[in-house]
Amino acid sequence: MLEQVKRVILILSGKGGVGKSTVSTQLALTLKEKGFKVGLLDIDLCGPSVPYILNLEDQNIHQGTEGWIPVYLDNEQKLGVMSIGFLLKSRNDAVVWRGPKKTSMIKQFLEDVYWQELDFLIIDTPPGTSDEHITVMENLRQVPHCSAIIVTTPQEVAIEDVRKEITFCRKTGIPITGIIENMSGYECPVCSECTNIFSSGGGKSLADLTKIPFLGSVPIDPRVGKLAGRGVAAIKELPDSRTSKVFNELVTQLSEHTNGV
Repeated sequence: MLEQVKRVILILSGKGGVGKSTVSTQLALTLKEKGFKVGLLDIDLCGPSVPYILNLEDQNIHQGTEGWIPVYLDNEQKLGVMSIGFLLKSRNDAVVWRGPKKTSMIKQFLEDVYWQELDFLIIDTPPGTSDEHITVMENLRQVPHCSAIIVTTPQEVAIEDVRKEITFCRKTGIPITGIIENMSGYECPVCSECTNIFSSGGGKSLADLTKIPFLGSVPIDPRVGKLAGRGVAAIKELPDSRTSKVFNELVTQLSEHTNGV
């Protein structure tokens, strides 16, 4: 089912709570706004937040002749979404599964979803380097043009865990596009001044140390936070924000590489 996908991008982090789903959804929305056809696959089976962020809760997955049909955000079908959240009756339902069942579900997502032609497939992953990640890597091993974006926050405790994710990518042969530092300071919604409420520069230091490209620093911006649950791109709603600048630059970089595919 991935034969018609030009490029697969994994959003990874060894640490939970760093904002992978926010990065995944804003990247997918920015690519859509730039005219690309995008798929967003949420494989965080125990904490599927993508349907909520994109305002797609209560939507249903349908079975077609070719496979599962994604839930589309727009009538033009520029952004398709697949998540276990669409299979649960309520946001409060817990997925209490052992490893083999998780593995089977992820393989179904990777093999049985009828994405049609895509410029990009963004895969939002849970934290860590366990069953879900191993299953994804095994199933994507033969997929060309697959890479990872690593998300961290500035604090040392997050960076130490993110180092493990980098090691995991290198051991499994997944190229790393770069590192994004999320929650990098607080951007005032009134004056746009950015204040470092945590430490700063950790993501850039890690990128320099590991010789991985640094893709930018995304601040905590209450205005961006309010976009969660609406399915709106920051570049459309807040074009002058630092968040929009980072995602604009990231999409420009990704599109340049994809044009050569």
